[in-house]
Amino acid sequence: MPGKDYYKTLGVSRNASAEELKKAYRKMAMKYHPDRNTGDKAAESRFKEVNEAYAVLSNAEKRKQYDMFGAEGFEKRFSQEDIFRDFDLGSIFREFGFGGGGRSQNIFNQFFTGGQQGRSSPFGTGHGPMHGHRSERGRDLIYELNLNLEEAAVPTSKVVSYQSNGHPETVSVKIPAGISSGKKLRIQGKGQAGSRGGPHGDLYVQVKVLDHPVFRREGDDLYIDKEIRFSEALSGTEIEVPTIDGKTLRLKIPPGTQCNAKFRLRGYGMPRMGGTGRGDAYARVFVSVPTKLTKKQKALLKDMEEAGL
Repeated sequence: MPGKDYYKTLGVSRNASAEELKKAYRKMAMKYHPDRNTGDKAAESRFKEVNEAYAVLSNAEKRKQYDMFGAEGFEKRFSQEDIFRDFDLGSIFREFGFGGGGRSQNIFNQFFTGGQQGRSSPFGTGHGPMHGHRSERGRDLIYELNLNLEEAAVPTSKVVSYQSNGHPETVSVKIPAGISSGKKLRIQGKGQAGSRGGPHGDLYVQVKVLDHPVFRREGDDLYIDKEIRFSEALSGTEIEVPTIDGKTLRLKIPPGTQCNAKFRLRGYGMPRMGGTGRGDAYARVFVSVPTKLTKKQKALLKDMEEAGL
């Protein structure tokens, strides 16, 4: 079954600002508030959904996790208790003029505790933890790691330092060759500690490969721009082309080469992550056109014009 679409629940776009979220939440909460819909079970259900959606999207870290892992992935990592932890709905209701108790609190106490006493309330007025609570898995953590293109082109290791449960942690991460931006590496058991003896969550290292001053990456292929003179385009030449692994290749440019022509260098692109072989490199040739000509160049140009060039 697909996970909950919190953005759709509040009727906002995925890039909605905090103010837009708050405005949409207020509108929906007022519409479905139990004091305005006495006995309407459908409205009561929508009221719960609206508050759950706002509890997630109004929290920067929870929203980031929801956007990154998707609805289903988020639900596997966050329980109802996690969603409403440190979220004072009573205070929000009072801000909007709803009041913090009455039917709305009773509904939430039943919804989030299953009618049991001893579970924490989203209004911050519940009882203390009940003995015999089941253990819960710790939260996953996200670490954003920047790599340059040369680092992404070879297998490497990086030591990352981060905070978990208020304590500094350090772990070595193996980076496979050919990794690209957006890829996540899972380090099992290196997330936050679980509650009541539960297992640790995982650490996800999300990679961002930085732009390169020479190469442009498209998938596993690399592109490099090279400039030649007009005369070289006419008569042909030979140019030097660097590769991502530090080599220099000699590339023949045939006579009559047109501007924006591409030359393929097979196997000189990025390694294919998780596969075999490499992508290709492409040298794209641009013909340099001078903006000012000397007298000698003007004379030569006139001769070329007369010769039909």
